Amino acid sequence: MSKTVAIVEDDSEVRQSLTRVLERSPGITCLGGFPSAEDALREVPALKPQILLMDVNLPGMNGVECVRKLGPLVPATLILMLTVHDDTDTIFNALAAGARGYLLKPVSATELLAAIRDVQAGGAPMTSNIARKVVQSFKNPTAIPEHDNTASLSPREREVLDMLAQGYIYKEIADHLDIAYRTVHTHIERIYAKLHVRSRSQAVAKYRGL
Repeated sequence: MSKTVAIVEDDSEVRQSLTRVLERSPGITCLGGFPSAEDALREVPALKPQILLMDVNLPGMNGVECVRKLGPLVPATLILMLTVHDDTDTIFNALAAGARGYLLKPVSATELLAAIRDVQAGGAPMTSNIARKVVQSFKNPTAIPEHDNTASLSPREREVLDMLAQGYIYKEIADHLDIAYRTVHTHIERIYAKLHVRSRSQAVAKYRGL
């Protein structure tokens, strides 16, 4: 049975190149490409692709936010991030939002098709240095000590941390909790200090007991 794939990519040349790779690949049907998250949110739920290739740096809503919003609309769709962003927080935010894999551009046709097969088979394909960053974020013994300090968090700090773990950005947390952006930033600074961590990914890992 043919695998159905859609693309969310604002660069028209990259989008067309990915489309050509997919269309030339036996067993894959490309359902379309979209230049923005907003377009994807409108069109993808009706298409219900098995796999969605998602860029991070999009005009308007970014790819991580799009992943989180699309998840409930297309729960069976497997989302692969395909981006130039390799910083730990962006990687972790995308995975926390629901992405099943993370590939860095430029990606070869062979690597892309292998990732599509892998994610459909239940895997979590990642470019090797991305996988290394993910492992390091959970295994850094100096940043994430063995003892648990989450009990020291206030109810509001736990609420903020829970939203961080769900992939929300600072502005969304502020809007959802009806507090100032600066207040969110202050809460997060205190969370980092209490948990003895230095990044969102480490704080969330500690919160989840990883």
